[in-house]
Amino acid sequence: MGQAAFFGTHRRAGGGSGPLLQLVVRRKDAPRRKELGDILLEMGVIAHDDLMRALEAQSRQASYLGDFLISRNLVTEAELNAALARQYDTSFISLTADTMPDPALIDRVGVPRCLSLKCLPLRRAGDVTIIACARPSEFEQTRPMLEARLGRVAMVITSEADLVAALLKTRRNRLKLWAETCVAEKESCRRMQSRWFGHVLAAALVVILALAILAPLQTLLVLTLVATLTLAVTSCLKVAAAFAAQNRNQADPRAPPPDKTIVAQRQPIVTVLVPLFHETRVLPRLINRLSRLTWPRELLDILLVVEEHDLATRAALDREDLPRWMRVVVVPDAPLKTKPRALNYAMLFARGAIIGVYDAEDAPEPNQIHRVVRCFQNGPPNLACVQGVLDFYNARSNWLSRCFTIEYATWFRIILPGMQRLRLAVPLGGTTLFFRRDILEKLGGWDAHNVTEDADLGIRLARHGYYTQLLGTVTLEEANCRAIPWVKQRSRWLKGYAVTWLVHMRNPYALWKQLGAWKFFGIQVLFLGTLVQFMLAPLLWTFWLMLLGLGHPLQEVFSTAVMVGFIGVFVLSEAVTLTVGYVALRGSGHRHLRLWLPTLHGYFPLAVLAVYKALWELISAPFYWDKTSHGEHSASFDAIAVARPTH
Repeated sequence: MGQAAFFGTHRRAGGGSGPLLQLVVRRKDAPRRKELGDILLEMGVIAHDDLMRALEAQSRQASYLGDFLISRNLVTEAELNAALARQYDTSFISLTADTMPDPALIDRVGVPRCLSLKCLPLRRAGDVTIIACARPSEFEQTRPMLEARLGRVAMVITSEADLVAALLKTRRNRLKLWAETCVAEKESCRRMQSRWFGHVLAAALVVILALAILAPLQTLLVLTLVATLTLAVTSCLKVAAAFAAQNRNQADPRAPPPDKTIVAQRQPIVTVLVPLFHETRVLPRLINRLSRLTWPRELLDILLVVEEHDLATRAALDREDLPRWMRVVVVPDAPLKTKPRALNYAMLFARGAIIGVYDAEDAPEPNQIHRVVRCFQNGPPNLACVQGVLDFYNARSNWLSRCFTIEYATWFRIILPGMQRLRLAVPLGGTTLFFRRDILEKLGGWDAHNVTEDADLGIRLARHGYYTQLLGTVTLEEANCRAIPWVKQRSRWLKGYAVTWLVHMRNPYALWKQLGAWKFFGIQVLFLGTLVQFMLAPLLWTFWLMLLGLGHPLQEVFSTAVMVGFIGVFVLSEAVTLTVGYVALRGSGHRHLRLWLPTLHGYFPLAVLAVYKALWELISAPFYWDKTSHGEHSASFDAIAVARPTH
């Protein structure tokens, strides 16, 4: 029963506070303190049988007894605070205007560290620094670090809600800056903010255009060779990934055992970050869907992350009756408004040892977190991330949604699993991601300036020797069903691919040394190959002219056999795309889409428009986040879903 601490909720705890100078500082040789459960029994606030049942259930969890009792409504916050104060021979204080912390003392410890440790230096009392702590059971472990920075320390107890509020009131700007700069500069794209990069890219495009005007045939020849080589290499990698994904006998030694393996480990607290931006339409449905998760409520910590200036979404959240295990985190306003910045800021307030990410329109499988936790517990020590499968609940809405679903099925069910088996670096998706918190914090979280922060983080994990596991648990999303929003969304992804490649190729030798030749090659094919393929796709389309009997400009340079070879590569790549897509759609829920595979010839040209939009934004606005709206087709999922469970 000694593991006792209070993870405060969004409601302020009650209880009085005594004068700070009346603290009782425990000596190291003091007798063993009384157990929290015994104190609660003495106070008469809990029945013996209820306490025994709570202790038995809590013994299987990596949670705190106090938090467990609060979640089961067995004690009140005020009662728990009083019991903790008695257990640790100290006072409980509410942090009001009269007890605000000293900012200089906070800076000695570090604002992110104060939040992580739930310890807040208040003021000096003689030669002792008074520390307000929301996790008293961990204070002795933290004491050496605190005393190294502050000298002698003494603890008082406060609620997490008060501690967070006091930190935000005194050091809000420090937290804003940290969220934007927590990734090391050498691994971040924030230096690309300078005009120099835009000028260089614009100059390169001008040079290519000038060459096309001055030497059109030679320029066409070089670019066509580059496009054909890129197409051939990417098609070969796609085939290799498809074979690897289908080879069930090719065991990956890094992968965890099958789900049926049971490991007797304590269940951890899992924090899920859900960034929201102008999401008033989907908010009630989101809360409904997250309420279907079957992970124990006392171990579930969902943070609804909203921008400070998004008044409409904040007002909608205020109208919702959120359960205790859902909290709202308001991200302070700043010129940079990106999803990764919001995730970094929210991560500071997370309680879990595992941190996950969902999007606002997501509908995860109810048992998803159970499977994710089992995967981590059975996995190798360097397993840093578990990536789920993304699918769509509105695949039948129109032609665009059908093609989008085919593309996602190919990517998440064939290409990514194949890349994992081929031991290539796996670029992450933007949602249904779960991380070991200690590793995520070690890497500095997400690059706040990268508009495809997920793909970038996947590469950084690989560079630092960590492993990503693909897990066959599905989250349903809303497919983008309109052409213009689709192009905007895809241009953001392609711009992020370009930025990610440029960042990691700033020092090619270091990247090669960290990843090895095989993974280095994979990154070139995946990122640079994708960009080049879309940029030069119109050159490859010109070979349709020959098939239509209209001739081709390069026939003056190459023999008929060589031209047939060009056409062969082009046609074979199309066949590979269709074949891999056919295999990806083998599931009963996707087979109806096989008839739509030939229409992909009209789908992928939209990405050509997107890549040129991305190039323009790389020059003019590299960090601009083109928001995708949600909620137009969510009813197609919720119409067949069960009602929200009570809380």
